[in-house]
Amino acid sequence: MTASPTPTTAEELRGAGLRVTAARVALLETVRDGDHLGVEAIASGVRDRVGHISLQAVYEALHALTAAGLVRRIEPAGHPARYEGRVGDNHHHIVCRSCGAVADVDCAVGDAPCLTAADDHGFAIDEAEVVYWGLCPECSTGRSS
Repeated sequence: MTASPTPTTAEELRGAGLRVTAARVALLETVRDGDHLGVEAIASGVRDRVGHISLQAVYEALHALTAAGLVRRIEPAGHPARYEGRVGDNHHHIVCRSCGAVADVDCAVGDAPCLTAADDHGFAIDEAEVVYWGLCPECSTGRSS
């Protein structure tokens, strides 16, 4: 049995019902190649790939890609929104209180048990957002020296 080929970025956009443009392809690839990027960093990465793009166009494309489930928006308290290409699982994040670095954290006990609330108040829960806070290794080292 052969593995099915990985869909191209253009095929993913079409599959999500989105028009394929050079800017959207570049944006999706920039987010996936990056690490919890902010809008300015994404815009810079897109410009490196395709030339000029307005910040408004980046925001609009990010909104469309997020709504389509191709990218995930995270917004740790007190920090600007960041975007990532890791979607479709219920992973969490750890944020450095000093420099704002963000890293992924897999669910500690397996298959998203955090989706089972003690009392769901009648809600149909489909996602849980857990954010761990602390100091990254670089900031921890800087404080101890």
